[in-house]
Amino acid sequence: GELIHFKNGNRTTIKNLPEIISKNQGGLLDIELHPNHSENKWIYISYSSSNDNNSGTNTTILRFKLNGDKAIDQEIIYKALPNSKRSLHYGSRIVFDKDNYIYFSIGDRGNRDLNPQDISRDGGKIYRLHDDGRIPIDNPFVDVKNSKKAIFSYGHRNPQGMFYDKINDKIWIHEHGPRGGDEINIIEAGENYGWPLASYGINYIGTKFTDKTSIIGMIDPIHYWVPSIAPSGMIYVDNANYPSINKSILIGSLKFQYIHQCVVENGKIVREKKLFDQIGRVRSIELDKNKDIYVGVENLGIIKLIE
Repeated sequence: GELIHFKNGNRTTIKNLPEIISKNQGGLLDIELHPNHSENKWIYISYSSSNDNNSGTNTTILRFKLNGDKAIDQEIIYKALPNSKRSLHYGSRIVFDKDNYIYFSIGDRGNRDLNPQDISRDGGKIYRLHDDGRIPIDNPFVDVKNSKKAIFSYGHRNPQGMFYDKINDKIWIHEHGPRGGDEINIIEAGENYGWPLASYGINYIGTKFTDKTSIIGMIDPIHYWVPSIAPSGMIYVDNANYPSINKSILIGSLKFQYIHQCVVENGKIVREKKLFDQIGRVRSIELDKNKDIYVGVENLGIIKLIE
């Protein structure tokens, strides 16, 4: 639940943040700088919170600026409702596109039979907002009665990887399946990605919850894994200084503790490779302004990849 700033070898814990409830899969979940951060200084985080007197938690998106070691000018731009007493499947990845729209994921919160297919409820969705939290007038469900107007796509389980494809102006995500059925999806406005009506996974106890892997009118994943790799973190590499992985997607595997390379050709995954086998549970993969690669690994820390 802490936000820690490292600079020139010094560690500072940022003060004055709102209450962040660190429980089970909840906590401080993602951080992203505004594309124009050098000018406007906005920082965005996703975290699990109650934000009210109701029991339970849900995913919140907050933006703020730093004044020394204090978070100032705080603005909640989205709070998922209703709260849930289950402390899992928060989703929570954040990216910006070329027009500075903010996209973020919220997982199904462990309620697969209610949240993902209902656009009047948060959970199991990808969202799109203006950078200040306003609803875009061309969001797909703005004119649908009782809908959550920020929803961009639905029918997701627990997306913990996301990147923006600048060339094709698309959002890519990956999401955890249950036992089997982790997916990679390319997000289209207003589309239904099927969870839990269609899946390549089964219940953790080995029983089936659906006999369908594809449904007409819903979007099939462009790639899936059986067994699950438990994906977390996701980038597209566009840097000639990494010739062996350039033009590939890198994804962390929590379950098998390695970095998963997916070679992309024409919007399809054509080859896969394991990198850094048994490095540890990979939580996040990020690019800096020079497109160099940094990886966050449990019990190891933050490492920089060098070809």
